[in-house]
Amino acid sequence: MSQPETLQGAAAGGRRENGTPLAERIASIGPVIGLILLCGLGALLNGDFATLDNGLNVLTRTAFIGIIAVGMCFVIILGGIDLSVGSMAALIAGCVIMFINWAAGALGSPLLAVVCGAGLAVLLGAVFGLIHGVLIAKGRIEPFIVTLGTLGIFRAYLTYFADGGALTLENNLADIYAPVYYGSLAGVPIPVVVFLLVAIVGAVILNKTAFGRHVQAIGSNETVARYAAVDVERVKILTYMLLGICVGIATLLYVPRLGSASPTTGLLWELEAIASVIVGGAALKGGHGSITGTVIGAILLSVISNILNLTSLISVYLNAAVQGFVIITVAFLQKGRR
Repeated sequence: MSQPETLQGAAAGGRRENGTPLAERIASIGPVIGLILLCGLGALLNGDFATLDNGLNVLTRTAFIGIIAVGMCFVIILGGIDLSVGSMAALIAGCVIMFINWAAGALGSPLLAVVCGAGLAVLLGAVFGLIHGVLIAKGRIEPFIVTLGTLGIFRAYLTYFADGGALTLENNLADIYAPVYYGSLAGVPIPVVVFLLVAIVGAVILNKTAFGRHVQAIGSNETVARYAAVDVERVKILTYMLLGICVGIATLLYVPRLGSASPTTGLLWELEAIASVIVGGAALKGGHGSITGTVIGAILLSVISNILNLTSLISVYLNAAVQGFVIITVAFLQKGRR
């Protein structure tokens, strides 16, 4: 049997275990139905919800978590997890701010400093993802343990660099960097445009490339994937690097929003990213998931937060609790699946 046939068999076996075709179809459209119903509810509860400005605001705020969620989707399909993405984003933001402040004088060009800082964000994300991947794939350490450890490490180093306070961009540099967040293309905010591009690229990689098939095969049945001559360690490393790059992209878009980084930056982003993937229909144990579902899941969670903010049904401080309940509920509903 050829390698593609073996991989397809592994993925098909995972799908058979996940449930009947009808159940899969229902599960795939569930997030869409939920989003439509939520939007209808929001419009009924507050007239401002259905405005264009509010819609763009929701999408802009979704962009950061949504970009990270695209990378997280690959990791969860692989059968892994990453609890450190929020802390990683905070440390990357702090490093980028320190670098830009230094480079503006050293390079003699504030614009060049900002451009290099944006590149540094992606590079650091890739490096941190590489570290995770090597520890998990080569070190044979559980992803939960590795990323739980780096969660504390990343945020501790940011706190150290900021001396317990905040790292802030100089005013002239913040003005140069601001259009990355506040600018727009054809009336669409730049973060939303980048989010869309990342989602499209992620969907192509997952569904149209050998790497994407390998990720799904490993998540469905790692043993079968190894028999099919898949380089499991390499795929795992690349997958965590991909997530790190997504974190870097999200961070370079986030920095100009406030122009600062503090120990609370990126707090609970990992919860929101994981929730987006799970709400989007991905199987918690790996082997199944989609970028489209993840995008819808991210938007759905943002819509929930937006409705709570506009209507004051419950305190805005309970937004994270709502997301936690959503994760637990979806996990419970998935218990009969793979």
